[in-house]
Amino acid sequence: MLREISHRTVAILATVAVLTVALAATVGAADDANGNPAQMQIDHGKSTYASKCSHCHGPNLMNSGTITPDLRAFPDDRARFVTTVKNGKNNKMPPWGDILNDDEIGNLWAFISSRRKP
Repeated sequence: MLREISHRTVAILATVAVLTVALAATVGAADDANGNPAQMQIDHGKSTYASKCSHCHGPNLMNSGTITPDLRAFPDDRARFVTTVKNGKNNKMPPWGDILNDDEIGNLWAFISSRRKP
């Protein structure tokens, strides 16, 4: 009986340890200790930007001589960014809400906000 309880206790503790490590890895992948985007998010956002956004907004977040804004100067307003990407803007920017999922949009924000001009 005691041996059965010990095996069960060890199994439960091992499961808790695995779940704790998995949760910590998930949280760490989203943000660093200061709440800043993790490099992985920035890298994914950079890739999405290159394939979906750079043809209009330029390879360096700006496209001189066009009506697109310099994204390096975009205000620190994530909600506005997400709304604009999802819904488009003034018939000048198409909506991307049916093309990009929330994680991709969040990664785009991580990339663009990491390149913001001081």
